[in-house]
Amino acid sequence: MEAARILIIQGHPDPAGQHFCHALADSYGGAATAAAREVRRLDVARLDFPLLRSKREWDTGALPPALAKAQQDIAWAEHLVLIFPLWLGDMPALLKGFLEQVARPGFAIGVDARGGPGAKLLKGRSARVVVTMGMPAFVYRWYFGAHSIRSLERNILRFVGFAPVRRSLIGLVEAQGGRRERWLAALARLGRRGA
Repeated sequence: MEAARILIIQGHPDPAGQHFCHALADSYGGAATAAAREVRRLDVARLDFPLLRSKREWDTGALPPALAKAQQDIAWAEHLVLIFPLWLGDMPALLKGFLEQVARPGFAIGVDARGGPGAKLLKGRSARVVVTMGMPAFVYRWYFGAHSIRSLERNILRFVGFAPVRRSLIGLVEAQGGRRERWLAALARLGRRGA
């Protein structure tokens, strides 16, 4: 599915930027814009919001004002590109906290008559998860089973309706040579296609 409206969520928690994740987002976004796609970008590290601390807060608490625009951008998008570094085998805590805040009942999922999860309110959108890591990507994929990425895909993105969800795992990000340039070119190709 080629999307016309794309939201890039930069999940690196360093607000200073200048990381490979930021370069990947720039490459994807620049190519998508050049291909006449509408692109919005959201940098989680630049948002000020608290972490959720209870189920009651998640169910009925007020959405932090800083995240209202984020929900609007997610609802607007046909395709979501989520970019982050692998930290301790998972997404950074700030990104997880962001997803917990924005994927609340009434926005991302409906509530059934018994108070359980209902309709997937973000159906009709696709997603790509782009993850950088220091280890070889095949080691993370085969030895570790890409467990945290599978959990993100199944328990968050697909749970609220995103499908298909594709992934790009980028290993050995500190290695020298042309690896970075090849990945920047690969993300640009994906951006041109809106995939």
